[in-house]
Amino acid sequence: MIVVDDVHKRYRTDHGPGKWVLRGVTLTIPSKTNVGLVGRNGAGKSTLLRLIGGVDVANRGRIERLCRVSWPMGFGGGLQGSLSGRQNAKFVCRIHGHEADMAERIAFIQDFAEIGEAFEEPVKTYSSGMKSRLQFALSLAFDFDIYISDEVTSAGDAAFQEKALSAFQRLADRAGLIMVSHSDGLLTEFCTAGIWLNRGEAVWFDDINDALQAYNQSIAMEGASL
Repeated sequence: MIVVDDVHKRYRTDHGPGKWVLRGVTLTIPSKTNVGLVGRNGAGKSTLLRLIGGVDVANRGRIERLCRVSWPMGFGGGLQGSLSGRQNAKFVCRIHGHEADMAERIAFIQDFAEIGEAFEEPVKTYSSGMKSRLQFALSLAFDFDIYISDEVTSAGDAAFQEKALSAFQRLADRAGLIMVSHSDGLLTEFCTAGIWLNRGEAVWFDDINDALQAYNQSIAMEGASL
């Protein structure tokens, strides 16, 4: 279970504090529940994922993780640029206490990421897609109660996207998933519940289809008012 309590988030700009991306977001995400985040570009979907995954911090409020939560799959940060993909993988294995089976996990990461010889090169030389592949493989190499995905299926070619979708199918059988995707079909395929982010606030829906309907209706109403 993940508890998000009165979370506010904004970023500093060249002109001082920016506008609030999230304002008073409060919700509870149960374990083993697949949740889709919907909202227009800039609504705060990726920001909320980063906060839940612990790679960013809120300005106000708290997030309590009562289970093991992955970092956002597809998020290009969190990697040490001067280290190679293999060295980054070794570092993460040590953090998670997998010295004994490190070789097996690194072999899985290398095989799944499909970045070839670049696995031995510094991560700072990677494209954004290569970083996303490596992050996705790193997440899958460890057991979490809830996995976080930020548009990861858009990384790579059709074959890799198919591999990512198959991985999601396997995750759905044993863990929860919090997903951001611009594909309504993908969200309805993998998610049962939904969170609609709108003007800094979050609305929980037990049914992902209701979340998508609310979001799409808001877009239609705004378009009609122009």
